[in-house]
Amino acid sequence: MSLLLEASGVSRRFGGVQALTGVSFSISRGEIYGLIGPNGAGKTTLFNLLTGIYLPDEGSFGFDGHPLSRLKPHQVAEAGIARTFQNIRLFANLSALENVMIGRHVRTRAGVLGAVLRDSATRREEAAIERRALELLEYVGIAARANEAAGGLPYGDQRRLEIARALATDPKLLALDEPAAGMNASETLALRKLLERIRADGTTILLIEHDMKLVMGVCDRVLVLDYGERIAEGPPGEVQKDPRVIEAYLGVPAAA
Repeated sequence: MSLLLEASGVSRRFGGVQALTGVSFSISRGEIYGLIGPNGAGKTTLFNLLTGIYLPDEGSFGFDGHPLSRLKPHQVAEAGIARTFQNIRLFANLSALENVMIGRHVRTRAGVLGAVLRDSATRREEAAIERRALELLEYVGIAARANEAAGGLPYGDQRRLEIARALATDPKLLALDEPAAGMNASETLALRKLLERIRADGTTILLIEHDMKLVMGVCDRVLVLDYGERIAEGPPGEVQKDPRVIEAYLGVPAAA
């Protein structure tokens, strides 16, 4: 598999707090790559650096053969990286369909003038956006709720809606920040099947997740952070036996 994303020596400080220190890793096309670690390990900070919300103090990202580190969030999305957030960020008063259509607009051509004049090209593009949004709602399993307000959907469906909106950007890399948070066992199983389907359909996935059963069951490789530093990387079966990982999660040396 060819390389899609490469992080090299990425560091970030917030005042006197060193959130990340020299983190390096790479993701190949077609992988589901897990990012785990205790609370405060720096996982979401890494996501925010990757997607242009923060700038790294040191180090860089390369994506699909191009530098990424100084791009703004909308430019990162245009480059082919879409993300969800740890805390759900939907437009609660808009319908599920409208939320996905908003995500699709990163791939549209109509400008302000077209939106005002509503010419035939703009109307055709809007119709295509709606069709694609409906397809994605069907893809994640919530097409029946297309016209319901996003804020009124069950929690698990809101998580699925976030994924559909991210997929609307046609990403090469889908970065998911704790998508299973708050899900019950059946919802988590359905999420696993969805992630496997997304990967099978050609989208690479970067996954932050605290549900270790999900991580170990779905990820090809896993990176472990602790206090902003990389402490382990490899196949899930190897990582979960690593003494440094055990100590980071349990707070005691592995021998104990």
